[in-house]
Amino acid sequence: MRQDEFSARREHLAAMLPALEIDAFLLSHLPNIRYLTGFTGSNALLLLTRFEATLFTDPRYTIQAQRETQCKVAVHRHPILAAAAKAVTRKRYRAVGFEPAHATYSTFSYLREKTPRSTELKPVTGAVETVRMVKSDAEIGLIRAAVLTNSKALQQALKRYKPGIRECDLAAEIDYQMRRLGAEGTAFDTIVVSGDRAALPHARPGMSPIAADQLLLIDMGATQAGYTSDMTRTVFAGSAPTRWKQIYHAVLESQLAAIAAVRHGAPASSPDREARRVLKAHDLDRYFTHSTGHGLGLEIHEAPRLGRGEKTKLQAGMVVTIEPGVYLEGEGGIRIEDTVLVTRNGCEILTPTSKELTII
Repeated sequence: MRQDEFSARREHLAAMLPALEIDAFLLSHLPNIRYLTGFTGSNALLLLTRFEATLFTDPRYTIQAQRETQCKVAVHRHPILAAAAKAVTRKRYRAVGFEPAHATYSTFSYLREKTPRSTELKPVTGAVETVRMVKSDAEIGLIRAAVLTNSKALQQALKRYKPGIRECDLAAEIDYQMRRLGAEGTAFDTIVVSGDRAALPHARPGMSPIAADQLLLIDMGATQAGYTSDMTRTVFAGSAPTRWKQIYHAVLESQLAAIAAVRHGAPASSPDREARRVLKAHDLDRYFTHSTGHGLGLEIHEAPRLGRGEKTKLQAGMVVTIEPGVYLEGEGGIRIEDTVLVTRNGCEILTPTSKELTII
């Protein structure tokens, strides 16, 4: 990512401060700090004003911070929250914003104790996250790379599938293949579940062997250069009973209908409504127990949420998942998920992996 893009992001947020009625913004959420500065370390605060941005970190990151960001860097051996509080006190700001969703009560209490009573500590929600919803061309390129790594990793891992392999072993193979292909890690804990456990949308891989003639649900994501991808495929380990073939095609029809509803200007509720409409026609809608999708980027779950009642308008440049599913308790479940880019004329499915019913 070019430094001028980070600079432009900071300038954009700084220009918002008067409307937010704050003189400075103390950011603590690391993905937001990375978005604004390029800093990838694990300990940082960013104090942003109309005319200056100061990144607080500790001596472990002295060299890294200087290389990754063009902000003013303040390195401190003592807790960086203390250093930020001193900076606020020294400048005597009238109002300082903080991120309430990412600041603990103890953090707020410390700031209240160590800054002047005349300084208002004002919660500011979603200011950076709202901007992050629409990705730049550079961000979209990084997400494309993460998506491709994800798909290649599944392809390679399934080549090594053998009857009787344990869920946890297949999950480990998927994770290894992602790393081998350039990912810095998984975007979330890889899900590999089979048989009736596939009815648990977010179950952990188990120690039991994957039995013959079973559903196998795989939900996986790669993080590469900081950006994430997300994909779910349901395959059959052995023969697929007719009933499950029918359910699979119903879920696929539902997913394709949801994707067709993704377009610039559409409400974020539209894909969810279309997915449920199709499943209702197959008398399966009551078994769809979560929202149809979510945004992704620097984090695996970002705004917007694609679900009932969502009023956010989809915009070109947003990257979202489309992932309807059907889960039958005691029997199994099917979910199909792609990463999708919203465009001016509709959308682009970024995930190249086939969605045809697959037998392994």
